[in-house]
Amino acid sequence: MAEPKSAKQAQAKSEGKRRRKKKAAAEPRSRGMTPDAIDSGTHPAALTQLAEAIQADGGTVLAPYKDPLGGNWQLFAALPIDLVEPTPYQRDLSQPHVERLSEAMDRLGRYIDPMVVVRSEEGKYWTPNGNHRLAALKRLGARSAVAIVVPEIEVAHRILLLNTEKAHNLRERSLEVIRLAQLLAQTEDRPERDFEIEFEEPALLTIGLCYQENGRFAGGAYHPVLRRAEKFLGSPLPKALEIRQERAARVLELDQAVSEAMKRLKARGFDSPYLRPFVVARINPLRFKRGGNPDVDETIDTMLAAARRFDAGRVRADQVARAGGPPED
Repeated sequence: MAEPKSAKQAQAKSEGKRRRKKKAAAEPRSRGMTPDAIDSGTHPAALTQLAEAIQADGGTVLAPYKDPLGGNWQLFAALPIDLVEPTPYQRDLSQPHVERLSEAMDRLGRYIDPMVVVRSEEGKYWTPNGNHRLAALKRLGARSAVAIVVPEIEVAHRILLLNTEKAHNLRERSLEVIRLAQLLAQTEDRPERDFEIEFEEPALLTIGLCYQENGRFAGGAYHPVLRRAEKFLGSPLPKALEIRQERAARVLELDQAVSEAMKRLKARGFDSPYLRPFVVARINPLRFKRGGNPDVDETIDTMLAAARRFDAGRVRADQVARAGGPPED
């Protein structure tokens, strides 16, 4: 009788089957509408009725057109903002995100990302994917919003099918921020702190440089410390990036020292996905401090010295077992 497969083997086989089931990519330019066909053809009765309803609601139809992939008719329209609402089943707003978005839109002076909406029987325009953009527009006092109006209300219930892109993790966010900073530094000489809205938080700049140097950097372990201690710099952006490059090198040096401390723990038999956050927490001089105005470079230097003298012999198994926080990225 053959021995049963291990759980890991069974999982690998299952994942292999799922990968094989993935549909092959279509031939380039093999489906959908050509540009000259996007607005061609007779408008269906439902689209005409929807256009009339939009006009009666005080909106303006800007253009009827076919979706370029499936050829489904829809309208591009300007709507009175008071008639646009999130779908009733949407998640709660993130107020910090609304504030950042409205500030960015206000600074740019443009709204360039139309929502998708469907018209309800009550004459409201439900957006299943634009709640934060809608809230930002209202926060700025806008009178109207442009939107893609889909005739079929059931699309509002299915729009989540389009939300297949995973939420940005720390690595993705920080890399986007540092790449933007590096691009802006080619033409901008304003202080780094002038780009607070664009860069979200200063820690992302330093962490992004660390990821550029080491793609396997475990940024999640250091983010809480850097987020608390980092501040936007008053130096011109090119100079600020030089300062951050030096800081990132120190963080990577700290990470190497933490890795050596982890090896000493593993030599004693400790095996946990939280070893790195555990070590970082033990050497973090800010963990018992409240408030204050910590200096980020002094904090990194203190942690580096503590990591180098980390005594694995003083660590108990129950301490590691209680460790939480993010595991290795």
